[in-house]
Amino acid sequence: MNKYTIDFSHSIIGFSVRHMMISRIHGTFESYNAEIVAANIEQMKDTHISFTIAVASVSTKNHDRDVHLVSPDFFDADIYPKIVFTSTSIDHLDDQNFAIHGDLTIKNITRPIVFKTVYTGNGVNPWAQEVFGFQAKAQIDRRDFNLVYNTLLETGGVLISDEIDIVIGLELNPL
Repeated sequence: MNKYTIDFSHSIIGFSVRHMMISRIHGTFESYNAEIVAANIEQMKDTHISFTIAVASVSTKNHDRDVHLVSPDFFDADIYPKIVFTSTSIDHLDDQNFAIHGDLTIKNITRPIVFKTVYTGNGVNPWAQEVFGFQAKAQIDRRDFNLVYNTLLETGGVLISDEIDIVIGLELNPL
């Protein structure tokens, strides 16, 4: 088994949500770590993935909104400081596409999730280190994790959609 580390300067854990049902707000988590081990990372053979994300590191490029997101109205980061994902199985769909099944825990609520994942290739960076790229996407219903804050709009509808799109881009280096 080989261990891999994330090149944080070339990786992202992001999300987006519809705002007022007319636009999208995008955000990232700036502090996270992972344990990734695999017999063959390119084919996701015997691979185990575990992520821990610091909730307080959320960034939507709007300070007031970020403070609100870590408050008890949303993530309640003082009580639930971490989001955790642990893979449970991986389906090999074809040469570059995988379905990574796992458990996502937010606010001590754990639900199954599937990330549609694409292996985007490998190469050698300018520092002679081998790198591997992956893109993963999933969608969750925030209500499943007790993220229920919302506001009704005078024009009808709600301020924030229930569906959250999660997008992860990783550049991995073997240890």
